[in-house]
Amino acid sequence: MSWILLILAGLFEIGFTTCLKLSDTFSKPWPSLGFIVCAGISFWLLMQATRDIPLGTAYAVWTGIGVLGTVIIGIVMFNDPLSPLRLVFLVLLIAAVIGLKAVS
Repeated sequence: MSWILLILAGLFEIGFTTCLKLSDTFSKPWPSLGFIVCAGISFWLLMQATRDIPLGTAYAVWTGIGVLGTVIIGIVMFNDPLSPLRLVFLVLLIAAVIGLKAVS
């Protein structure tokens, strides 16, 4: 169950980073509210997951999910560049997250 909570926390991290971008430095109220809500839920879920998952592992996985998802959102929604080298490092990030789950 803790791993499910951690994955959900990572998904809400993607939500709060996306809302952060959409908020335009907190000048738009709905994305700003979305940021606050998603951040609160994400941190709460992370806190719950660390009851059973070692802190370093949980934080690394949470961050990895957030980075991967935020990069994908950036590419899809905000036309961020995708180079072959960037893709290689994203694959390495996925491998690292899977590796941390495997050894925990």
